[in-house]
Amino acid sequence: MKKKVVVGMSGGVDSSVAACLLKEQGYEVIGVTMQIWQEEGRNAVEEQGGCCGLSAVEDARRVAEYLQIPYYVMNFKKEFKEKVMDYFVEEYLQGRTPNPCIACNRYVKWESLLQRSLAIGADYIATGHYARIKKLPNGRYAVCHSAAARKDQTYALYGLTQHQLAHTLMPIGDYEKEEIREIAGRKGLPVAHKPDSQEICFVPDNDYAAFIDRQAKERVPGPGNFITSSGEILAEHKGITHYTIGQRKGLHLAMGHPVFVTQILPETNEVVIGESGDVFSTELLCGRINYMGMEDLKSPRKVMAKIRYGHRGALCTVEKTGEDEIKCTFEEPVRAVTPGQAVVFYEDGCVLGGGTIKRREDIS
Repeated sequence: MKKKVVVGMSGGVDSSVAACLLKEQGYEVIGVTMQIWQEEGRNAVEEQGGCCGLSAVEDARRVAEYLQIPYYVMNFKKEFKEKVMDYFVEEYLQGRTPNPCIACNRYVKWESLLQRSLAIGADYIATGHYARIKKLPNGRYAVCHSAAARKDQTYALYGLTQHQLAHTLMPIGDYEKEEIREIAGRKGLPVAHKPDSQEICFVPDNDYAAFIDRQAKERVPGPGNFITSSGEILAEHKGITHYTIGQRKGLHLAMGHPVFVTQILPETNEVVIGESGDVFSTELLCGRINYMGMEDLKSPRKVMAKIRYGHRGALCTVEKTGEDEIKCTFEEPVRAVTPGQAVVFYEDGCVLGGGTIKRREDIS
Protein backbone atom coordinates (compact mmCIF):
# COMPACT_ATOMS: atom_id res chain seq x y z
CA MET A 1 0.00 0.00 0.00
CA LYS A 2 1.33 3.44 -0.96
CA LYS A 3 2.37 5.77 1.82
CA LYS A 4 0.36 9.01 1.80
CA VAL A 5 2.16 12.36 2.03
CA VAL A 6 0.75 15.87 2.24
CA VAL A 7 3.06 18.34 0.51
CA GLY A 8 2.94 21.95 1.65
CA MET A 9 2.84 23.75 -1.70
CA SER A 10 3.76 27.43 -1.73
CA GLY A 11 3.40 27.85 -5.48
CA GLY A 12 7.18 28.10 -5.80
CA VAL A 13 9.60 25.88 -7.66
CA ASP A 14 11.03 24.14 -4.57
CA SER A 15 7.79 22.74 -3.16
CA SER A 16 6.54 21.95 -6.67
CA VAL A 17 9.60 19.82 -7.41
CA ALA A 18 9.23 18.21 -3.96
CA ALA A 19 5.72 17.07 -4.92
CA CYS A 20 6.95 15.87 -8.31
CA LEU A 21 9.84 13.84 -6.83
CA LEU A 22 7.64 12.21 -4.20
CA LYS A 23 5.10 11.16 -6.80
CA GLU A 24 7.89 9.62 -8.86
CA GLN A 25 9.09 7.78 -5.75
CA GLY A 26 5.71 6.09 -5.47
CA TYR A 27 4.01 8.06 -2.73
CA GLU A 28 0.32 8.99 -2.81
CA VAL A 29 0.77 12.77 -2.93
CA ILE A 30 -1.75 15.39 -1.83
CA GLY A 31 -0.97 19.07 -2.38
CA VAL A 32 -1.97 21.63 0.26
CA THR A 33 -1.51 25.39 0.44
CA MET A 34 -1.91 27.00 3.83
CA GLN A 35 -4.25 30.00 3.81
CA ILE A 36 -2.69 32.47 6.25
CA TRP A 37 -3.63 35.92 4.96
CA GLN A 38 -5.87 37.94 7.22
CA GLU A 39 -7.76 40.15 4.74
CA GLU A 40 -10.47 38.80 2.47
CA GLY A 41 -10.37 41.44 -0.26
CA ARG A 42 -8.66 40.27 -3.42
CA ASN A 43 -6.35 43.30 -3.61
CA ALA A 44 -5.24 42.87 -0.02
CA VAL A 45 -4.63 39.16 -0.56
CA GLU A 46 -2.57 39.80 -3.67
CA GLU A 47 -0.48 42.30 -1.73
CA GLN A 48 0.38 39.59 0.79
CA GLY A 49 2.25 37.78 -1.96
CA GLY A 50 5.12 35.79 -0.48
CA CYS A 51 4.78 32.07 -0.02
CA CYS A 52 1.09 31.85 0.85
CA GLY A 53 -0.78 34.63 -0.97
CA LEU A 54 -3.44 34.32 -3.65
CA SER A 55 -0.89 34.02 -6.47
CA ALA A 56 0.69 31.14 -4.54
CA VAL A 57 -2.64 29.32 -4.50
CA GLU A 58 -3.14 29.79 -8.23
CA ASP A 59 0.38 28.60 -9.05
CA ALA A 60 0.19 25.63 -6.67
CA ARG A 61 -3.16 24.58 -8.13
CA ARG A 62 -1.71 24.69 -11.66
CA VAL A 63 1.20 22.50 -10.58
CA ALA A 64 -1.13 20.03 -8.83
CA GLU A 65 -3.30 19.78 -11.94
CA TYR A 66 -0.19 19.21 -14.06
CA LEU A 67 1.02 16.46 -11.70
CA GLN A 68 -2.51 15.03 -11.47
CA ILE A 69 -2.60 15.07 -7.67
CA PRO A 70 -5.42 16.19 -5.36
CA TYR A 71 -5.06 19.78 -4.15
CA TYR A 72 -6.63 21.66 -1.24
CA VAL A 73 -6.36 25.01 0.51
CA MET A 74 -6.42 24.69 4.29
CA ASN A 75 -7.29 27.64 6.50
CA PHE A 76 -4.57 28.42 9.05
CA LYS A 77 -5.38 32.11 9.53
CA LYS A 78 -6.05 31.84 13.27
CA GLU A 79 -2.88 29.85 13.99
CA PHE A 80 -0.72 32.14 11.83
CA LYS A 81 -2.05 35.31 13.45
CA GLU A 82 -1.53 34.02 16.99
CA LYS A 83 1.72 32.13 16.60
CA VAL A 84 3.53 34.27 14.03
CA MET A 85 2.14 37.77 13.53
CA ASP A 86 1.23 38.50 17.16
CA TYR A 87 4.53 37.00 18.32
CA PHE A 88 6.42 39.15 15.79
CA VAL A 89 4.78 42.34 17.07
CA GLU A 90 5.19 41.47 20.77
CA GLU A 91 8.89 40.70 20.38
CA TYR A 92 9.60 44.06 18.72
CA LEU A 93 7.63 45.86 21.44
CA GLN A 94 9.91 44.17 23.98
CA GLY A 95 13.04 45.38 22.21
CA ARG A 96 13.83 42.01 20.65
CA THR A 97 14.29 41.04 16.99
CA PRO A 98 12.27 37.90 16.19
CA ASN A 99 12.57 35.39 13.37
CA PRO A 100 8.97 34.78 12.26
CA CYS A 101 9.94 31.96 9.86
CA ILE A 102 11.13 29.86 12.81
CA ALA A 103 7.79 30.38 14.58
CA CYS A 104 5.86 29.61 11.40
CA ASN A 105 7.83 26.42 10.80
CA ARG A 106 7.37 25.16 14.34
CA TYR A 107 3.77 26.08 15.04
CA VAL A 108 2.02 26.39 11.68
CA LYS A 109 3.82 24.46 8.92
CA TRP A 110 4.50 21.56 11.25
CA GLU A 111 2.36 21.51 14.37
CA SER A 112 -0.90 22.57 12.73
CA LEU A 113 -0.41 21.13 9.24
CA LEU A 114 0.94 17.82 10.57
CA GLN A 115 -1.99 17.39 12.96
CA ARG A 116 -4.52 17.91 10.18
CA SER A 117 -2.58 15.72 7.77
CA LEU A 118 -2.35 12.81 10.20
CA ALA A 119 -6.07 13.24 10.92
CA ILE A 120 -6.90 12.64 7.25
CA GLY A 121 -4.77 9.50 7.13
CA ALA A 122 -1.46 10.83 5.87
CA ASP A 123 1.77 9.18 6.94
CA TYR A 124 3.98 12.21 6.33
CA ILE A 125 4.07 15.86 5.46
CA ALA A 126 6.71 17.19 3.08
CA THR A 127 8.12 20.61 2.25
CA GLY A 128 10.50 22.19 -0.22
CA HIS A 129 13.11 23.11 2.40
CA TYR A 130 16.80 22.80 1.66
CA ALA A 131 17.64 20.42 4.48
CA ARG A 132 17.93 16.70 5.11
CA ILE A 133 16.47 14.59 7.92
CA LYS A 134 18.71 11.90 9.36
CA LYS A 135 18.35 9.39 12.16
CA LEU A 136 21.55 9.68 14.18
CA PRO A 137 23.42 6.78 15.87
CA ASN A 138 21.81 7.77 19.20
CA GLY A 139 18.38 7.08 17.67
CA ARG A 140 17.30 10.72 17.48
CA TYR A 141 16.20 12.56 14.36
CA ALA A 142 17.95 15.74 13.27
CA VAL A 143 17.82 18.17 10.37
CA CYS A 144 21.19 18.24 8.63
CA HIS A 145 22.83 20.49 6.07
CA SER A 146 21.49 20.25 2.54
CA ALA A 147 23.59 19.79 -0.57
CA ALA A 148 22.90 23.45 -1.42
CA ALA A 149 25.12 25.24 1.08
CA ARG A 150 24.03 28.72 -0.06
CA LYS A 151 20.33 27.84 0.33
CA ASP A 152 20.61 25.72 3.49
CA GLN A 153 17.56 26.23 5.74
CA THR A 154 18.43 24.10 8.76
CA TYR A 155 18.77 27.18 11.00
CA ALA A 156 15.05 27.98 10.71
CA LEU A 157 14.08 24.36 11.42
CA TYR A 158 15.84 23.83 14.73
CA GLY A 159 12.54 24.04 16.68
CA LEU A 160 11.00 20.88 15.22
CA THR A 161 10.20 18.02 17.57
CA GLN A 162 11.13 14.34 17.28
CA HIS A 163 7.51 13.47 16.50
CA GLN A 164 7.38 16.06 13.73
CA LEU A 165 10.69 14.93 12.20
CA ALA A 166 9.58 11.28 12.24
CA HIS A 167 6.63 12.25 10.04
CA THR A 168 8.44 14.64 7.68
CA LEU A 169 10.07 14.25 4.27
CA MET A 170 12.39 16.83 2.70
CA PRO A 171 13.00 15.50 -0.81
CA ILE A 172 15.01 18.41 -2.26
CA GLY A 173 17.71 18.43 0.40
CA ASP A 174 20.02 16.36 -1.78
CA TYR A 175 19.98 18.90 -4.62
CA GLU A 176 21.52 22.25 -5.49
CA LYS A 177 19.08 25.06 -6.36
CA GLU A 178 20.23 24.97 -9.99
CA GLU A 179 19.41 21.26 -10.14
CA ILE A 180 15.92 21.91 -8.79
CA ARG A 181 15.29 24.51 -11.49
CA GLU A 182 16.64 22.08 -14.10
CA ILE A 183 14.33 19.30 -12.88
CA ALA A 184 11.36 21.68 -12.94
CA GLY A 185 12.16 22.69 -16.51
CA ARG A 186 12.74 19.12 -17.65
CA LYS A 187 9.46 17.96 -16.09
CA GLY A 188 7.58 20.90 -17.60
CA LEU A 189 6.37 22.33 -14.30
CA PRO A 190 4.59 25.65 -14.91
CA VAL A 191 6.59 27.43 -12.16
CA ALA A 192 10.05 26.36 -13.36
CA HIS A 193 11.22 29.94 -13.86
CA LYS A 194 9.27 31.65 -11.06
CA PRO A 195 11.60 33.86 -8.96
CA ASP A 196 12.13 33.07 -5.28
CA SER A 197 10.28 35.03 -2.61
CA GLN A 198 12.68 37.02 -0.41
CA GLU A 199 10.67 39.08 2.05
CA ILE A 200 8.64 38.12 5.11
CA CYS A 201 5.29 37.13 3.62
CA PHE A 202 3.14 39.37 5.85
CA VAL A 203 5.46 42.39 5.52
CA PRO A 204 5.98 42.44 1.73
CA ASP A 205 7.32 46.02 1.69
CA ASN A 206 9.90 45.15 4.40
CA ASP A 207 8.72 48.09 6.54
CA TYR A 208 8.53 46.25 9.87
CA ALA A 209 7.99 49.38 11.95
CA ALA A 210 4.98 50.49 9.90
CA PHE A 211 3.48 47.00 10.17
CA ILE A 212 3.94 47.05 13.96
CA ASP A 213 2.39 50.53 14.11
CA ARG A 214 -0.70 49.23 12.32
CA GLN A 215 -0.99 46.11 14.47
CA ALA A 216 -0.14 47.46 17.92
CA LYS A 217 -1.53 51.00 17.48
CA GLU A 218 -1.52 52.87 20.81
CA ARG A 219 0.78 50.25 22.39
CA VAL A 220 3.68 51.30 20.15
CA PRO A 221 6.32 53.20 22.17
CA GLY A 222 6.95 56.65 20.77
CA PRO A 223 10.23 58.49 20.36
CA GLY A 224 12.90 58.11 23.02
CA ASN A 225 16.57 58.83 23.49
CA PHE A 226 19.70 57.53 21.84
CA ILE A 227 22.23 57.22 24.67
CA THR A 228 25.82 56.09 25.16
CA SER A 229 26.71 53.16 27.41
CA SER A 230 27.44 55.68 30.17
CA GLY A 231 23.96 57.21 29.85
CA GLU A 232 24.81 60.39 27.93
CA ILE A 233 21.88 61.51 25.75
CA LEU A 234 22.88 61.90 22.10
CA ALA A 235 19.61 62.62 20.25
CA GLU A 236 16.03 61.47 19.88
CA HIS A 237 15.14 58.21 18.11
CA LYS A 238 11.93 57.31 16.26
CA GLY A 239 10.94 54.44 18.54
CA ILE A 240 12.60 51.17 19.55
CA THR A 241 10.68 49.13 16.96
CA HIS A 242 12.77 50.82 14.25
CA TYR A 243 16.07 49.37 15.43
CA THR A 244 18.01 46.15 15.88
CA ILE A 245 21.37 45.24 17.38
CA GLY A 246 24.33 46.02 15.12
CA GLN A 247 22.36 48.49 12.98
CA ARG A 248 24.39 51.34 11.45
CA LYS A 249 22.21 52.73 8.67
CA GLY A 250 19.16 54.86 9.33
CA LEU A 251 20.28 56.19 12.71
CA HIS A 252 20.71 59.78 11.42
CA LEU A 253 23.28 60.59 14.09
CA ALA A 254 25.90 63.21 13.19
CA MET A 255 28.79 61.65 15.09
CA GLY A 256 31.49 62.18 12.45
CA HIS A 257 32.12 58.43 12.16
CA PRO A 258 30.03 55.25 11.93
CA VAL A 259 28.22 54.22 15.12
CA PHE A 260 26.06 51.20 15.88
CA VAL A 261 23.12 50.05 17.99
CA THR A 262 24.53 47.98 20.87
CA GLN A 263 21.48 47.61 23.13
CA ILE A 264 17.73 48.26 23.09
CA LEU A 265 16.19 49.10 26.47
CA PRO A 266 12.38 48.78 26.27
CA GLU A 267 11.91 49.54 29.98
CA THR A 268 13.28 53.09 29.45
CA ASN A 269 12.55 53.38 25.71
CA GLU A 270 16.24 54.00 25.04
CA VAL A 271 18.60 52.81 22.31
CA VAL A 272 22.26 52.48 23.28
CA ILE A 273 24.82 53.60 20.70
CA GLY A 274 28.45 52.47 20.56
CA GLU A 275 31.51 51.97 18.39
CA SER A 276 32.09 49.11 15.96
CA GLY A 277 33.98 47.10 18.57
CA ASP A 278 31.07 47.35 20.99
CA VAL A 279 28.85 45.08 18.89
CA PHE A 280 31.19 42.10 19.29
CA SER A 281 30.82 39.66 22.17
CA THR A 282 31.99 36.22 23.24
CA GLU A 283 29.18 35.06 25.52
CA LEU A 284 25.40 34.78 25.34
CA LEU A 285 22.56 33.19 27.24
CA CYS A 286 19.65 31.50 25.48
CA GLY A 287 16.38 30.01 26.65
CA ARG A 288 13.32 28.25 25.20
CA ILE A 289 15.64 25.38 24.38
CA ASN A 290 14.70 22.69 21.86
CA TYR A 291 16.88 19.59 21.87
CA MET A 292 17.05 17.81 18.54
CA GLY A 293 20.11 15.68 17.74
CA MET A 294 20.98 15.51 21.45
CA GLU A 295 18.51 14.50 24.12
CA ASP A 296 19.97 16.82 26.76
CA LEU A 297 23.13 18.79 27.57
CA LYS A 298 24.56 17.09 30.63
CA SER A 299 28.10 18.48 30.39
CA PRO A 300 29.87 21.27 28.47
CA ARG A 301 30.16 20.52 24.77
CA LYS A 302 32.04 22.16 21.92
CA VAL A 303 29.77 22.84 18.94
CA MET A 304 29.44 25.02 15.87
CA ALA A 305 26.82 27.69 16.52
CA LYS A 306 24.93 30.08 14.26
CA ILE A 307 23.46 33.24 15.80
CA ARG A 308 21.40 34.30 12.76
CA TYR A 309 20.29 32.86 9.44
CA GLY A 310 23.13 34.45 7.45
CA HIS A 311 25.85 33.67 10.01
CA ARG A 312 28.47 31.18 8.81
CA GLY A 313 28.77 29.70 12.28
CA ALA A 314 31.48 29.86 14.95
CA LEU A 315 32.98 27.42 17.42
CA CYS A 316 31.70 27.72 20.96
CA THR A 317 31.28 25.76 24.16
CA VAL A 318 27.74 25.29 25.39
CA GLU A 319 26.84 24.49 28.98
CA LYS A 320 23.60 24.31 30.87
CA THR A 321 23.11 27.09 33.43
CA GLY A 322 19.46 26.39 34.26
CA GLU A 323 16.62 24.01 33.48
CA ASP A 324 15.81 25.98 30.33
CA GLU A 325 18.97 28.02 29.86
CA ILE A 326 22.28 27.49 28.05
CA LYS A 327 25.37 29.66 28.10
CA CYS A 328 27.41 29.84 24.89
CA THR A 329 31.06 30.89 25.06
CA PHE A 330 32.61 31.59 21.67
CA GLU A 331 36.29 31.04 20.87
CA GLU A 332 36.34 34.26 18.85
CA PRO A 333 34.06 37.31 19.29
CA VAL A 334 30.88 37.23 17.20
CA ARG A 335 29.11 40.30 15.84
CA ALA A 336 25.68 41.54 16.89
CA VAL A 337 24.32 38.97 19.31
CA THR A 338 20.64 39.90 19.07
CA PRO A 339 17.98 39.06 21.67
CA GLY A 340 15.00 37.37 20.02
CA GLN A 341 17.06 35.66 17.33
CA ALA A 342 17.89 31.96 17.54
CA VAL A 343 21.23 30.40 18.31
CA VAL A 344 21.45 26.96 16.72
CA PHE A 345 24.02 24.29 17.62
CA TYR A 346 25.56 21.97 15.03
CA GLU A 347 27.82 18.93 15.06
CA ASP A 348 28.99 17.24 11.86
CA GLY A 349 26.48 19.29 9.91
CA CYS A 350 23.47 18.19 11.95
CA VAL A 351 21.39 20.27 14.35
CA LEU A 352 21.87 19.27 17.99
CA GLY A 353 19.41 21.87 19.21
CA GLY A 354 19.04 25.56 19.79
CA GLY A 355 17.26 28.30 21.67
CA THR A 356 16.20 31.94 21.67
CA ILE A 357 18.90 34.45 22.55
CA LYS A 358 18.09 36.23 25.82
CA ARG A 359 21.11 38.50 26.10
CA ARG A 360 24.84 38.78 25.63
CA GLU A 361 26.69 38.08 28.84
CA ASP A 362 29.87 40.11 28.42
CA ILE A 363 28.28 43.53 28.01
CA SER A 364 29.47 46.32 30.27
